[in-house]
Amino acid sequence: MKKLITVLAVIVGVVFVILVFGPFYTVHEGEQVVVVRFGRIVQVQPEAGLKMKTPLLDRVRRYPKKILSWDGEAQRLPTEENQFIWVDTTARWRIDDPEKFYESVGTITQAQSRLDDVIDSEVRKIVSRNSLREAVRNSNIINEIERRDVYLAPSAEGDTEDLSVSIAIFSETIYEEIQKGRSVLSDEMLVEAKRITPQYGIELIDIVIRQIKYSDDLTESVYKRMIKERNQFAQAFRSDGEGKKVAWIGQMERERRSIQSNAYKTSESIKGEADAAAAAIYANAYNQDPEFYKFWKSLESYRTLVPRFDKTMTTDPEYFDYLYDQRGRR
Repeated sequence: MKKLITVLAVIVGVVFVILVFGPFYTVHEGEQVVVVRFGRIVQVQPEAGLKMKTPLLDRVRRYPKKILSWDGEAQRLPTEENQFIWVDTTARWRIDDPEKFYESVGTITQAQSRLDDVIDSEVRKIVSRNSLREAVRNSNIINEIERRDVYLAPSAEGDTEDLSVSIAIFSETIYEEIQKGRSVLSDEMLVEAKRITPQYGIELIDIVIRQIKYSDDLTESVYKRMIKERNQFAQAFRSDGEGKKVAWIGQMERERRSIQSNAYKTSESIKGEADAAAAAIYANAYNQDPEFYKFWKSLESYRTLVPRFDKTMTTDPEYFDYLYDQRGRR
């Protein structure tokens, strides 16, 4: 009886273990499974559903079927001109061959590490053999944009007028054309990297240059060039302003001289008319009483000149007739 109970207990234990570590497992949507027995792959299940395995012996390794992202660290890389830039790239990938992926990589973390080596190496290689403009720009549309940096100054009537055609400096700026551009460089990186990743069971979908920044030394030179261009632009404004200033001062000087000339002409005309009127009045007064007119003028002259005489040697001249005349002497 005891032996029977022992056998039943063993059977129950085995059944329990089989149920716990049963032959069934589930592959969910978006997953793919590799079943491993003693380190050797015994089956690959890429489709979702209920699957079977050998209890206790088989281990299930689950991998995603969805597209995964890879984000690398920004790298300081030299261009063809040996100018350093910071390049930040990203990529999308998926597990294409789970069997090969398990054998060569094993885990997602290890796969990310392998992609770091592969993609970073190809990015460095492609960037270093192309010029800076190829990495920074993506087209030549910058040369097709019509630019005319002209300041419109308000006129006296409230309208706007061009300060000067010479201000449009940058409208004639032609930038060196690119042959590839950033998108083509990304495609070249993808082509080179895709030659290596299949051995890891990985399919690279794309590689994208997410961001490019100038290094500190290059940024300084770019800023200096920008400052120089702005200074040229400012100098064009100043030169044009000086030209306008000279023109306005010349016009103002001409107008001032014209006003002064007209004013002088008018004043002289008024003076002439006044002198003529005064002469006519004097002549009319003189004709009415010539003797009194002569007497009055003599008194005015005495009042002005006599106080200036220190001494008088003689009074014989005709000038003193009204001072010492028998009718006028005191």
